[in-house]
Amino acid sequence: MKATIQRVMKASVEVDGHLISSIGRGICVLVGIHKDDSEKDKEYLARKILSIRLWEDENGRKWARSVTDMQYEVLCVSQFTLYYYLKGNKPDFHDAMPGAMSQEFYHSFLDILKRLYDPSKIKDGKFGAMMQVNIQNDGPVTLDLESPTVKQYLEDKAKQDKSAKTSPE
Repeated sequence: MKATIQRVMKASVEVDGHLISSIGRGICVLVGIHKDDSEKDKEYLARKILSIRLWEDENGRKWARSVTDMQYEVLCVSQFTLYYYLKGNKPDFHDAMPGAMSQEFYHSFLDILKRLYDPSKIKDGKFGAMMQVNIQNDGPVTLDLESPTVKQYLEDKAKQDKSAKTSPE
């Protein structure tokens, strides 16, 4: 799994001009699901998202407080385009988990976030819809996270691809 986390002053999601979700201060998380993701990946990413330290503490020490420490909100948006690679100039999304599987996977990921934190503070967009995501960045602060099992898979795949290109035929 992959997540792009943005610290925000506020964020919202609209579909067809209708407000679906909105949050005040907190984080907006774009969530990508790899075709080989597992329960371990969901747990890992959920824990990291909720514990990553993006705010300063009461003494002014930077990068000291998490979204849960601050009791802020989390807006998640499913985004299969995070798992792309370029074929020439065209993005290819074959590494993303297919739609029906990823929808169930994404919703169970949200359930984990709600189990680990205040469920009323976890919001999301509309899976599979064409969404307009409105973000007012705070900082701006943007970080990318990836679960270790997928990261290792991608590194192994890159090594295999490289060796296949360099081996004599």
